[in-house]
Amino acid sequence: MTVRQDQLANGFRIVSEHMPGLQSAAIGIWVTAGGRHERIEQNGIAHFLEHMAFKGTKRRSALEIAEAIEDVGGYINAYTSREVTAYYARVLKDDVALGLDVIGDIVLNPVFDPREIEVERGVILQEIGQAHDTPDDVIFDWLQEESYRDQPLGRTILGPVERVRAFSREDLSAFVSEHYGPEQMILSAAGAVDHDKLVRLATEMFGHLRPCKGLIPAPARFTGGEARHDKALEQAHFALAFEGPGYRDDSIYTAQIYSSALGGGMSSRLFQEVREVRGLCYTIFAQTGAYADTGTTTIYAGTSAEQLGELATITIDEMKRAAEDMSEAEVARARAQMKAGMLMGLESPSNRAERLARLVQIWGTVPSLEETVARIDAVTTADVRAFAENMAVSAPAALALYGPVTGAPGLAELQERRAA
Repeated sequence: MTVRQDQLANGFRIVSEHMPGLQSAAIGIWVTAGGRHERIEQNGIAHFLEHMAFKGTKRRSALEIAEAIEDVGGYINAYTSREVTAYYARVLKDDVALGLDVIGDIVLNPVFDPREIEVERGVILQEIGQAHDTPDDVIFDWLQEESYRDQPLGRTILGPVERVRAFSREDLSAFVSEHYGPEQMILSAAGAVDHDKLVRLATEMFGHLRPCKGLIPAPARFTGGEARHDKALEQAHFALAFEGPGYRDDSIYTAQIYSSALGGGMSSRLFQEVREVRGLCYTIFAQTGAYADTGTTTIYAGTSAEQLGELATITIDEMKRAAEDMSEAEVARARAQMKAGMLMGLESPSNRAERLARLVQIWGTVPSLEETVARIDAVTTADVRAFAENMAVSAPAALALYGPVTGAPGLAELQERRAA
């Protein structure tokens, strides 16, 4: 498998990887225009724009967009994150040009029909309502808000209801003009693809675009804080976040191995102690997330109101214990899980295309898998213990609680236990 990259004169980038033996390909456009690129009055507009991409272009109606891909057995989708918006399709090898034509059409030629804007506005408002009714979704929005208070990175991707209700056709067009320049786009493809053909197609479709200056996000600041929302639910939901490295920081691999050993699987410390030994919850996990200039290690659990205090204190105790006695075997297991998860995932052309796009966005190039594996293998038990000590004792923290949480310990109480 060979990764190839090219860049057009206007800054538009193309990256692809041919995967022998496949009869299909994943292809998409990743745009560096996500939630953290919005001004406060624009909060939610990147996601609204993603929805509108499928509602008609100058060449195709909404139905024709769907039919163009589904007539050849493919599928098309999109998502918005805090740092990118992606539009992608999966098609058979003979339909790669068609797939790119449809994706390019929805990115470059949206019409923003006022009637469709109103229809999709209603859909998004329903999506927001559904998120608010899903405790283990909304708690992470609150945790993000407390972690990065009064910053674009701390705002929800969906946006607040009042802003979604107010967005106009002109607002959508203005966001596209500001952020959908060629230097902010990456065409990524994997599977049964011909790189030289992709470059020719990209030149025809995107070569005429003029560079534009997008909003450069201010550096993130992890503020920490506490959000407590008491409600009569069956379970109390508990989420902790600790400031961690961004994805350009070499310690990101240590952070990922630490969170895997702490709460990444059935053999992890939190799962074993909190669920298997004490039976305090059904779900508990730890994970590491990263952005360009910051990141978080997050712990989540759901339990009863009566057991929440015990669960919270045991979580802090397990974090402190990990700094003292994290074993070689645990680190080796976490390394193996991380490598296996990455390599298994890359058997999918869709996952591989996304990886290519993200690495080009982060580094401007694609490190080899061998280099990435070597970085994972280079993390030592001493590295993980040192990282664990920072997480347990000194890393800035944020807390979100939702449900019957009136008597739950607050962040100040948990901070005291960390310092004890």
